[in-house]
Amino acid sequence: MSRWENWDESRVRVRPNKKGSRPRTKDTPDYENAELARVVQVDRGRYTVSMLEDARVVTAMRAKALRRSPVVPGDVVALVGDTSGAEGTLARLVRIEERKSLLRRSADDTDDAERVIVANADQLLIVVAAADPEPRTGFIDRALVAAYDAGISPILLITKADLVEDPRDPAGLISHYSELELTCVISSRSEDSTLSAQAVAQLRQLLAGKVTVLIGHSGVGKSTMVNALTGADRATGGVNAVTGRGRHTSSSAVALNLASADIASDAVPLDEETARSSWVIDTPGVRTFGLAHVEADDVLAAFEDLVEGSADCEPGCAHESPAGGCALDAWVAEGRAGEHGPARLASLRGLLASLAGAEEGPEEKTLGA
Repeated sequence: MSRWENWDESRVRVRPNKKGSRPRTKDTPDYENAELARVVQVDRGRYTVSMLEDARVVTAMRAKALRRSPVVPGDVVALVGDTSGAEGTLARLVRIEERKSLLRRSADDTDDAERVIVANADQLLIVVAAADPEPRTGFIDRALVAAYDAGISPILLITKADLVEDPRDPAGLISHYSELELTCVISSRSEDSTLSAQAVAQLRQLLAGKVTVLIGHSGVGKSTMVNALTGADRATGGVNAVTGRGRHTSSSAVALNLASADIASDAVPLDEETARSSWVIDTPGVRTFGLAHVEADDVLAAFEDLVEGSADCEPGCAHESPAGGCALDAWVAEGRAGEHGPARLASLRGLLASLAGAEEGPEEKTLGA
């Protein structure tokens, strides 16, 4: 007799599913009733957000479906769950809205891994000190390349102008970039160590209604200016007398609203709607600003004073030298790139060489003659 003659389906034992008994489905929720918010800070898997509707502050955690998607300050996200903002509550971040811009950098120019700094920024405020620490045009040029690549408008803020002989052109930076359509703001400290009210007022007008991210080396005064603009109390630090480098005081990026109060005597108070849409994102001081994510052909776009001269270059020109068909040397020699044309061309070639994996020369990191 066959062993299966008396077989009964009711005797079959089914092992329980280790992952639960819920049926699988390919249909994902659309979260059409989710509320929108802007990420203002990321801290160990917790996201502090400001609701777009009424600016209430809510803490959220990322949904499992987004565990591989980076969420950064400036992101506009969709939330479900408890969005009351009450102490001890936790909302769920279920969607990242489409980004209009993304500012990125890499550890160095040959590192494939890139780091997202902020999302949805309209402007990049490049902060350098006229002295203590000394400014580096190489860093400014790199920041300009990153800004243009991301479609973000750059602004140059020069701090500590009171430490140099000519406060109208601190460290020669204004004239160095005079051929570019680059907005420059000069800030200094008075005898009582307060920031120039005129500089703060000018920046508030430039930043009103925009999302602006600040980048710069440690010790150049980013957090000091953020405090003056927003009324916040971000920690500030000085510069190491031995190394000439600033001490890190900001450990993570944080977005802050421009205060609607009249902080600076010369500032025009912002109306409530403009103030709510005006954000400044303070970032930790950077040691390096790699551009591995930027194509070499796009680097030239940040050198407005040289772009026109490249029209006479041979097809496929790498802009290395006249021997390779580069017409930029003749353009600079004719003075068409301004007084600082030679230094600007040297900086361009230093960047291109670094992206190609070659060692950069020292002239890339110092102010050109």
